[in-house]
Amino acid sequence: MITYQPSRAPAYVALALLGLALAAGFLPVLRMGLEQGLSGLDPYVFRVLRFTLLQAGLSTLLSLALGLPLACALARQASFPGRALLLRLLNLPLALPAIVVIIGVIEVYGAKGWLGGIFDIYGLQGILLAHVFFNVPLAARLILSDLERIPAESWKLSAQLGLRPLAIWRLVEWPAIRSGIAGAALLIFLLCASSFAVVLTLGGGPSATTLEVAIYQSLRSDFDPQRAAMLALVQLALCATLALVAQAWGGLGASWPALRLQPKRHDGHSTTARLVDGGIVLLALLLLLPPLAALIGAGVLHINPSALLLQALLTSLGLGAASAALAFAIVWPLAVLAVRSGTWRKIASIAVLTAWIVPPAALATGWFIILIAHAGVSGLAAFLVIAMNALMSLPFVARVLMPALSHSAEAHDRLCISLGLSGWNRFHLVELPVSKRAIGLSLIMALMLSLGDLTAISLFGTQGFVTLPALIYRQMGSYRFDEAIGTALVLSALVLAFSTLAERWSDQR
Repeated sequence: MITYQPSRAPAYVALALLGLALAAGFLPVLRMGLEQGLSGLDPYVFRVLRFTLLQAGLSTLLSLALGLPLACALARQASFPGRALLLRLLNLPLALPAIVVIIGVIEVYGAKGWLGGIFDIYGLQGILLAHVFFNVPLAARLILSDLERIPAESWKLSAQLGLRPLAIWRLVEWPAIRSGIAGAALLIFLLCASSFAVVLTLGGGPSATTLEVAIYQSLRSDFDPQRAAMLALVQLALCATLALVAQAWGGLGASWPALRLQPKRHDGHSTTARLVDGGIVLLALLLLLPPLAALIGAGVLHINPSALLLQALLTSLGLGAASAALAFAIVWPLAVLAVRSGTWRKIASIAVLTAWIVPPAALATGWFIILIAHAGVSGLAAFLVIAMNALMSLPFVARVLMPALSHSAEAHDRLCISLGLSGWNRFHLVELPVSKRAIGLSLIMALMLSLGDLTAISLFGTQGFVTLPALIYRQMGSYRFDEAIGTALVLSALVLAFSTLAERWSDQR
């Protein structure tokens, strides 16, 4: 039987680009780390590693402790008024840039915030609060997805047997979610361990610094590439281990939420159950709503339509569009082969995870060392930001494109062989019309990730090269918090506009 054989040349070019980026980031770090040997593992490195693990571990425990009961409450109460709106609200922290949410958190819990500074927002407690805000919705959505996959027959049987809530949890719910909880925990721990914007803005000093922020400080403040290299090696070992384990549990790169029919449950209808579940949902709203309301309320009054804001807006859009295009150009040829070959499927899976296995700060350290030694950073700042943002978005782009290309291969390979269509002709006559929704969704998701990036622009940005997240951080650093919250509202409105568009496209059949 004759099968369609796409050209492998574009995939080889994509792999070569990824290999070059990884080698340029990893090899200088490895060389400088080996030159230092064990002497580079000084008390400062261990102190930063301990705090990284501490805040990530506590953030993960708190996020699961709040996200698990919220997911169970939403699963039990499948038809209460406002449930669909609450689910959309749970998507907001996942879509909003970290720097935007931090502004809202400070506006509520800061010294001059709504609650009058009931505790010091800077330090471990502030980091935990921000991480919980981000990751409780993530944990709830992941666990809820597992709960909604429980077959309707299981609920019918539990109702016929008259199982009480504890028995339902032990015999029905827990077996369905225990592996998902492990994957969610690993994913949240990985995200918190590599957190940058939250720790940079709320860390409060050397005693509350993670590996990612310590690398940034070593490169940009202390200009100490040797220490940055050792920190990068430690972070690389940590994040690579976590990323590979999390991927084995299925915890990485979740696709855009899809609609599904929910099975009818027969529990949770008693007054007590409704009150308990309502209280859990209310607590979640008290966590999520105040920072968002503070951002909107204060931001509307402090938007400053200056030339600098316009410049940052246009720069963010330009970098985001370029990053999305680069990510698409890398993923597409790999996906074309992956949906037709088991070997290429494994190669593509590893390739698109490079930015998770090699964290951004570690990658940037190697690029920084090479460029400082040979060319300098400032002239290549835009390219470096585009490249790093593209790498970070590869798993998300792949998760959108691969199912669409798999469907296209099943439906059109024989026809294309009979018509002699291949290469560019097949792309613009067949793949583009059939996969345009998936292509558009993947580009929007990559654009959204780039719009909220603070890591790459902080490492490679210059005084005249500013994006919206970088402008917010500069305004906060110069004590212009009112302007910062106005800029944050502009950024959040931009991201939510693209998020709404992406959600509508993902819902279309």
